[in-house]
Amino acid sequence: MPIKTRRWCVPGEPDDGLRLLVCRYRPRGLPKAKETWDEWRRELAPSPDLFEAFYGKGQTPITLDAYREQYIQEMQSQREIIAELAARVDRGETVTLLCSKDCILEPVCHRTLLAELIEAARRS
Repeated sequence: MPIKTRRWCVPGEPDDGLRLLVCRYRPRGLPKAKETWDEWRRELAPSPDLFEAFYGKGQTPITLDAYREQYIQEMQSQREIIAELAARVDRGETVTLLCSKDCILEPVCHRTLLAELIEAARRS
């Protein structure tokens, strides 16, 4: 599978290809020498406002559908990066999307949504 998703702390595998951290914030207390990713693209993570809305910080939490819709809308401004990742996959490279969360609801995990956006970019 050319696009994988997993937590950043899961050890890399030989077929991971480009390991891309897609968290808004770098994991705390982790020395650079122990990074498990090749690149960090924080702009591919949900915005702080969306993150807070999803977890209900200071407000009623938004629904999973609203989260999904808003994340996809936010990623419209990242189409160039998404197209670049799609081109890598088209060339046969593997891209592994990494985040700090152990996503229980995979369909609304931003790594999964981002993988779907990359696949959609491959078809366009």
